[in-house]
Amino acid sequence: MTVDQIPISRFSIITRISPKALRYYDRLGMLVPAAKDSLTGYRYYAADQLERGVRIKTLCTLGFGLEEIASFLDAEFRGDDAVVEALMAEKLSGTRKEIARLQRIEELLKNKNVELMKMALSEPVIKDVPALRVVSKRDRGSYGETIGRLIGELCEVIIRPENQRNFVKVSGPVMAIYHDPECKENDADIEVALPITGRIEVDAGMEVKNLPSIRVLAVVHKGSYETLQVTYKELFDYMMTNGMEFSAPSRELYLNDPCKTPADELMTEIQVSIK
Repeated sequence: MTVDQIPISRFSIITRISPKALRYYDRLGMLVPAAKDSLTGYRYYAADQLERGVRIKTLCTLGFGLEEIASFLDAEFRGDDAVVEALMAEKLSGTRKEIARLQRIEELLKNKNVELMKMALSEPVIKDVPALRVVSKRDRGSYGETIGRLIGELCEVIIRPENQRNFVKVSGPVMAIYHDPECKENDADIEVALPITGRIEVDAGMEVKNLPSIRVLAVVHKGSYETLQVTYKELFDYMMTNGMEFSAPSRELYLNDPCKTPADELMTEIQVSIK
């Protein structure tokens, strides 16, 4: 070991990065030690690598993933301020959304337990939903992120000049259709559909179709999307009591705009297809 070489143990103490993480960053090529002992494989870092180590640790603390950190450091090295600013802006936006989510949870926890555990605004009702012409797109991912993204993509197509010239209009609430037979937090099969009128031109991956008529058990949930499971439970309790059989897929109709409506005033109609 030369004078300017820092053993991995000491480098770990200075940067507050565990030796296990440092070895992993080495394998990824994010923070490769300046030297390795040819016999023992022991890692040594140069003093000028401390700054990069501290940057990685700081970005991890700010919630950046490893791919984002690699892109960030590469952009910094190239002097690409636009990429750095875009990555920071994206993380800030995500942080604000997480703060808003936690604030909604805080408000829920302040409520009395009886209020928290009864979010249904109406009693479940059986109704026949007629066939509906929609523009839709289907994808996989986490529920909130995927639904929001698909809504944005569909709305962007609807407001295009060529479609507005064809008098394309949204004729009903935004709808999410869940095609999985079970809950999947990060790889859910989700379709978002917007009822429309008019002749529409769509992008690849989108579809204009008629949803078939179905018989559903429906109930309106009032409150944050984070508490939908409470109303789902009430719905399935009703089904069990009345001997009903579930038939996938289920639907959620969003009756007001979450961008303009307080979380505790959101209205969601849950429709569960029944046999």
